[in-house]
Amino acid sequence: MRRFWDGLAGTMLVLWIGGIWAIGYVAAPVLFASLGDKQLAGMLAGKLFEVMAWIGIAAAIYLLIYRIARDGSAALKTLFFWAVVVMLALILIGLFGIQPIMQSLKDQAMPHAVMQSVFADRFRHWHGVSSILYLIQSALGLLLVWRSGLAR
Repeated sequence: MRRFWDGLAGTMLVLWIGGIWAIGYVAAPVLFASLGDKQLAGMLAGKLFEVMAWIGIAAAIYLLIYRIARDGSAALKTLFFWAVVVMLALILIGLFGIQPIMQSLKDQAMPHAVMQSVFADRFRHWHGVSSILYLIQSALGLLLVWRSGLAR
């Protein structure tokens, strides 16, 4: 049975980190490069990022529980555990903190696109903060995959 839980942990890690990289650095740029309507591209990219956030929350919770169940309190002394905690915190900040602010700015800009409104600078600021948090998650995720042995 342990092989199942180990396999599930590896699968969750690959799904989560692979999704972060695929959505953030492949799918979203392709959407913006391919679609003439940047507002539509942003909406679709936002939906993809939201789906990845929920996948990340589920994966992080599973990985934390799995590590504690497997290693007991020793799990609390590992880089893996704390990297997952930081990544989970960044997801929660983005999903429940930054994204509602960005959505509010979009809503206030209606009927115009937010980037053609008086809210463009504020939106750009929050988008930049969100991008930095995503970059940190991406780097930590790469570290997790690298250190887990899945990259070998």
